[in-house]
Formats: sequence, structure tokens, C-alpha cells
Amino acid sequence: MFYAAYALSVPILVTLTDRIDARRVYLSGVALTVASQLGFAGFADGFWSAMAMRALAGVGWAGTYMTGLKLLADRVSPALMSRAVAGHAASIGIAGALSFVFAGALSRGYGWRGAFVGAGLSALIAWLIVFWWAPAQSSRKAPEASPVALFDFRPVLRNRSAMAYALAYCAHTWEMNALRGWAVAFLAYVAATTGERAPWLTPTVLATTMGLVGTWASVVGNEASIRLGRQRVVKLAMMSCAVWACGIGFLGSRSYALAGALVLIYGVLIWLDSSSLTAGAAGSADPHRRGATLAVHSMAGYAGGFVGPIVIGWILDLAGGMSPRGWGLAFLHLGVITLLGQVAFRLLSPRDLVGDRGAAATRP
Repeated sequence: MFYAAYALSVPILVTLTDRIDARRVYLSGVALTVASQLGFAGFADGFWSAMAMRALAGVGWAGTYMTGLKLLADRVSPALMSRAVAGHAASIGIAGALSFVFAGALSRGYGWRGAFVGAGLSALIAWLIVFWWAPAQSSRKAPEASPVALFDFRPVLRNRSAMAYALAYCAHTWEMNALRGWAVAFLAYVAATTGERAPWLTPTVLATTMGLVGTWASVVGNEASIRLGRQRVVKLAMMSCAVWACGIGFLGSRSYALAGALVLIYGVLIWLDSSSLTAGAAGSADPHRRGATLAVHSMAGYAGGFVGPIVIGWILDLAGGMSPRGWGLAFLHLGVITLLGQVAFRLLSPRDLVGDRGAAATRP
């Protein structure tokens, strides 16, 4: 429900930022997030009430994630945009990784409702930070030429460079969410079948570590894009992921230590081009249609993020349940998806960004 609500609302909320200040949309999205978390803590009591609060959280996230990026893009120079996007992604990555530990500590002391209260208060702090310190834009300029309807996405779909980054982002998020959703189950399976009863690094700790090192990799990857060329880094990262995915399930099932190492390295490879892809889409957009471009980019990514974990479970079911063969095939499909994403990326021939030092060497 979280992803479904996000996918339905993100084209509306993010596209609106092409007409009104992204700060207003962002504050509205964070307010919905606060309401959903506190509402879950106070009113969730069964499937339907919990589902409603998670749907509200999805709408809130649609008004927060890409609108926050648009808010940044409207206030920084093109040369700084790439690093601003990387910093935005890094803050989300670090917070997302730490949220596992944060929620666990609160739930041990105050129960699961206390964990949701803590999440709601965290979102409230974010609202106050942007309200007090993010400068408001007093007016919005209409497009100077060839104005189009606000929700006309055809110019975005005709932007080959932006769509190249969007389709690659779809494959990237498919792969990333599949790993995030199933890494703990994979590691727990390996620990159980190999007799590793009390590993020093538990599956949940490894998952948190994966998120933290992935965030570091995302920032490093963006810096590499600036210096070496965005296309070059994206192609290298996607090819490395495809190769790694083909072996992690088959090899990792033999040893918990090996599985943990493979998962951590896989996380680094997946996150390596995360900021680079989103910065590429933002930098390729017509400034007057940047909100619509980011909406399409985000829809493509979260569509992949919705499907990826489901397909992993579906393949495991078809393979007869968790087994070395089942996990091998499940991860193998991620390699295929990543290769398809790279083919689309190459065919659409995207461009590098203003400020990328390697742009002249890789621009088609």
C-alpha cells in the first residue's frame, strides 16, 4: 500500500512544483508523514486501519522525497546540483539505515507504538527545519516559450537523456529494493542451513551495515561521475551488478561469512550509481519541467521497487521454497533486469551534466 499510494500520488505532487514553490508541497508531504506515523501509533488496530495509515505514509513520502530534491534543485546552481543531489540521497540513506536500530531500541523500551511515535516526531523535526531555514520563493515564473499543460508528460517522455536515466533508475530500484527486502531472509537462511547459530554480525546488523556502506558508495559514485563522466560510471556500476547478481545466490549459500561479504559488496555496487542516476535526470530536465521530469523518474524507479521484491518471492515459490537453487535463480533474475536497464541506457544515449569534468570525453 505504501508503494501503491506513492506511485499514484507522486506524478501529481511532484509535477505541481513546476507551478508552485516546492517548499509548500514538501511541508505538506512531511505533515502527512507525521500524521501517518502518529496515526499508526494511536489508531492502527487491525489490517484495514494499518493499511490506511501506510497508504497515507506513501502519499506523504511522495510529497517529500522528490519534492525535497526539486526544492534543492531550484536553489542551487547547475554546477552544484550533482553534489546537492548526492547529499540529499546520502541523508536519506543514512537515516534509513539507522532507522532499523532506532526503531528496535524504541520498541524494546516502549513497544511498537512507541517506535511509530518516534518516527512521527522525527518527521516533525524535519518539518520544522524546512519551515524555519529553507528560504521561500516569492514567485514562480511561467515558461517563457511553448507553454504546456501542467500534467502533460509528453515533453518529458521525448527527452531521451532524462528517460535514459529514468529507465536505468527503474532497473536500479528494482534491484536495490529486492536486496533490501530479502537480504535478512537470505542471510538468516544461510545461517540456519550452515549451522551458524550465533553469528557475530546478525542478519539485521549486516542489513544496517549494508545501508550505511551503500550510502557512502552513492556519494563516492557521484564524485566519480563528476570526474570521469556520468555515463561511464553508470555503465560500469550496472555491469558489475549484473555479474555479481549471477553468483551471489549460488555461492553465498555455502557459508554465512561468504554470504555476508557478498551482500555487503553487492550493496556497494548497487548504490554506486544511485545518486548519479537521479542527478542525471534532474540535470537533463528542462528547468520549467523539472518537477514533471522528476515525477516520471520517480514513478519509473518505484515501479521497479514495487515489483522487484515480489518477483524474488515468486521465484522462490516456483523453486519450491528457500534453497541454494532457489536463491541462485532469484538473484540471477536481478542480473537480467540490470542488463536490460543498461541496454536501454545505451540505446537512449544520455548526456553528462554541466560541471562533470568527464563530460567532453563521453558526450555522444
